[in-house]
Amino acid sequence: MEAKPMKESRTIQTKLVLPPDTNHMDSIFGGKVLAYIDEIAGITAMKHARRQVVVTASIDSVDFLSSAKVGDVLELEANVTSTGRTSMEVYVRVKSKNLQTGDEKLTTESFLTMVAMGDDGKPTPVPPVLPESVGEKLFFDTAPARREYRKLRVKPPRP
Repeated sequence: MEAKPMKESRTIQTKLVLPPDTNHMDSIFGGKVLAYIDEIAGITAMKHARRQVVVTASIDSVDFLSSAKVGDVLELEANVTSTGRTSMEVYVRVKSKNLQTGDEKLTTESFLTMVAMGDDGKPTPVPPVLPESVGEKLFFDTAPARREYRKLRVKPPRP
């Protein structure tokens, strides 16, 4: 399979934080942000794999670095940063922006592992990803360390 440039999977979404999306402090629910992250990662993986079905295999730790309030805009950006045989690592960055003041802040970042599914419902091969820019190469070059960390994290303890 021919490698696909990383930029081809780039996906951007904008979401408005509305009152039903927030808690009693007018801050967006973390679960809502996680749902947005999972959605954009899925779309990004679908674009790369050219498959309509992908599944979330894992979400690395998610740290909520700042909150978003009612009326803020969330800007989500995602890219496939590396691939395995059937899996794709997707990086998602979420920023919040106050449209009145122009203040922008990083809300969260996460890496997800998505798996492409074939018509038979089983994992199917995906094309390799080709990094081109310096930033893309950094994500790509550091992916093996993240993959090893995931393997260690999910390994069951032995008695």
